Amino acid sequence: MHLSKATVRTEHASRYLQQLCKHWSHKFSVDFDPHKGRVPFNDSAEVTFTADDAGLTMVLSVADPAQQVRMQGVIDDHLKRFAFREELDIVWTD
Repeated sequence: MHLSKATVRTEHASRYLQQLCKHWSHKFSVDFDPHKGRVPFNDSAEVTFTADDAGLTMVLSVADPAQQVRMQGVIDDHLKRFAFREELDIVWTD
């Protein structure tokens, strides 16, 4: 599995975690609470979220490295939609 991680500074990390997980719960078997969440997109890709006072940490795990950039973009786009009132800085690292 290939891992990448992004930590986004925001005061609303828990809210965004819950919004993202609720949004994807219509398609995937999502587990979450106000502080952590897991979205298994398929057998070969999943994202975990951790929220604290400093921000939202996202860890993406993919089996195929070719999926990595596309899945990061999907997660980024959804987060930015929910956080449209904020200018979030999302930087993924391997």
